[in-house]
Amino acid sequence: MKNLVRVAVVAVLLPLSAALVFAHDDGRYANSPLKPWFDGLKSGRGPCCSDADGLVVSDPDWDLKDGHYRVRLDGEWIDVPDNAVITEPNRAGRTMVWPLNSSFGKAIRCFMPGSMS
Repeated sequence: MKNLVRVAVVAVLLPLSAALVFAHDDGRYANSPLKPWFDGLKSGRGPCCSDADGLVVSDPDWDLKDGHYRVRLDGEWIDVPDNAVITEPNRAGRTMVWPLNSSFGKAIRCFMPGSMS
């Protein structure tokens, strides 16, 4: 019975996780000089995918609380896991977040802080 439950869980979660991994870059940024850099970005949670998958976050919609980042998406503050923070220099200069929306709620795949200027 336990094996049947495991198989059922895998059968449900595998297609969901695959859908979250595939990027949806529609070619808008194909000629951007930063495209190769964006395409190679990754956090401890895996590849961020591309600029087209990320959202620019305005300064009032992200901050540092108790030593950890958080972002406001759709009016809701979401804590950024430490392993989702991109630690390399921000060549784009703007704060960006790569959210994951699923039936389990919102999560952050990657977060790249800006300058809060």
